Amino acid sequence: MVERKRLDLVADCERCFGLCCVVPAFAKSADFAVDKPAGQPCRNLRDDFGCGIHRDLREKGFPGCTVYDCFGAGQQVAQQTYRGVDWRAAPRTRQQMFAVFPVMRDIHQLLWYLAEAVTIRAAKPVHADLRQLSDETAQLADLPPDDLLRLDINEHWQKVNALLLKTSDLAREGTKKKEHRGADFVGADLRKADLRGASLRGAYLIGADLRGADLRQADVTGADFRTADLRGADLTGAIFLIQSQLDAARGDARTKLPPAMTRPGHWVA
Repeated sequence: MVERKRLDLVADCERCFGLCCVVPAFAKSADFAVDKPAGQPCRNLRDDFGCGIHRDLREKGFPGCTVYDCFGAGQQVAQQTYRGVDWRAAPRTRQQMFAVFPVMRDIHQLLWYLAEAVTIRAAKPVHADLRQLSDETAQLADLPPDDLLRLDINEHWQKVNALLLKTSDLAREGTKKKEHRGADFVGADLRKADLRGASLRGAYLIGADLRGADLRQADVTGADFRTADLRGADLTGAIFLIQSQLDAARGDARTKLPPAMTRPGHWVA
């Protein structure tokens, strides 16, 4: 189940109904050029649910869109939960579909973390538990809309997170395991910092200078890397690193990444 579901955890915008362009709210800022209320289509959303400025999002003032990841929840809601019937063709589904989407995104994000955890060799003692919990989580994704909306997703998050913490501890054995969970490193000078094996879960690293920092085996679950400078940093083996975290940061050809990660196109050569 883990391996099969992993294939569905990458966003396929052509099979979605532009849900990430409608459901979330965003405020005019460095990330978005305009204000947009929740549930209102972005002005750049086309009739075919594509983005009218997809190739120029950063240049047009919408870098926040380039780092959003639904983990495949969009196409799951569009093609499975609602069987390919979009909210424009069936307006009665609009409100419910928009409420279902964030729940599905949470489920798919958990599936991604669980699938990633199973690839960590040091976490072999809990691989069986991870697979079992992944199967349970995958079953949630197949629930009908009404059941999804009744689901206590926060309770399930806590259950999954407890196992992910065990995975993290096993993966970081043999390191100093520095604790920086939820730390405020906004704009901090962390050049060449030794953060190997550190817990940076939920840490705020917005605009931090991490040039040359050692982030090997660091747990970066939920860490905010927006505009962080990762030039020359080593993220080899970073735990639960998501592509959108890299997309939100700055880096260069010297930044060392895990094999599964893609070097963002906007990084300097």
